[in-house]
Amino acid sequence: MSELRGLLGVEHPIVQGPFGGLSFVALAAAVSEAGGLGSFGLYGYDAERIRAVGAQLHAATSQPFALNIWLPTGDEVEPNAQHMIFAQALAPFYGAVGVEMPARPDRYIPPLDEQLDAVWEVAPAVLSVVFGVPSAAVIDEAHRRGIRVVGTATTVAEAVALAEGGVDAIVATGMEAAGHRVSFLRPAEDSLVGTFALIPQVVDAVSVPVIAAGGIADRRGVAAAFALGASGVQVGTAFLATTESAATSAHREAIRTTAADETVLTRAMSGRLARGARNRAVRAIEASGTIAPFPMQNWLTGKFRTPAGEQDLGALQSLWMGQAAPLARYDTAAEVFAELAAGVPGAPAA
Repeated sequence: MSELRGLLGVEHPIVQGPFGGLSFVALAAAVSEAGGLGSFGLYGYDAERIRAVGAQLHAATSQPFALNIWLPTGDEVEPNAQHMIFAQALAPFYGAVGVEMPARPDRYIPPLDEQLDAVWEVAPAVLSVVFGVPSAAVIDEAHRRGIRVVGTATTVAEAVALAEGGVDAIVATGMEAAGHRVSFLRPAEDSLVGTFALIPQVVDAVSVPVIAAGGIADRRGVAAAFALGASGVQVGTAFLATTESAATSAHREAIRTTAADETVLTRAMSGRLARGARNRAVRAIEASGTIAPFPMQNWLTGKFRTPAGEQDLGALQSLWMGQAAPLARYDTAAEVFAELAAGVPGAPAA
């Protein structure tokens, strides 16, 4: 446990999960100021936006924070002639929020090199990655700049690959977790291991600190993670439900009212497997049988999800949440953090 604190430069071994598309400077800063590691997800951010977010984070907190990037897996599609075919399949959703069907863009997501150049300028304490093992060049450059690198695994084999690749710590994320399943050695559907089974096996297989994620929302989950051998925890949904997050009120209400067995794993919203509530948009897209590959689907649905969020239409948003959503009972990041910290071994009794 102490090794993770020293490694990340934090007082408490608690990491706020990064939210691609739902990150907010206020939340990351609040967690870092409380003594944990606040995180900001950079999915879809170009260099200019990354620099702007970095400046805001540095202004909001003097404590360590993490920036999170998605590594390319090689199966990402570029804009092509099928764009309009898949866009037409989503026409009712564009109409529902009052926007026109989006034309084909020049690109769906910025290239990794562009993002990394900006990350190096921002100089976060930690670079966390999902969907793969960072290259030796990336890890070497991060270490040269004093930046720790944290990888993310959904299986023991992925954890071993990350450790052999030179990461400083590993987030072992069970299938209970919210958002995207970040598997990279086998299909996500074939890499669904629960947190309770995954954590001790990863701890046994690697020598770097392991951060447990998935199904952790209160002190009991934190205590269980440490009992399984974890050196820290990463928590997403409980922080996503707070007023400091970028989640809409409809999203926060869905987190508090969706039972654990009502969350689903679906490719409907992004083209990649992710856990969230099965709202009207998810049901309709799944029923249509027409889902574009990633990142086309994510870009296309984003064109109605963003205005749906602005209009607080939960039925048309990506309502990402984990199976521990009913345990997300606190309104502020400070309250969530205090509850989590109470579960860390050696913490004062509440």
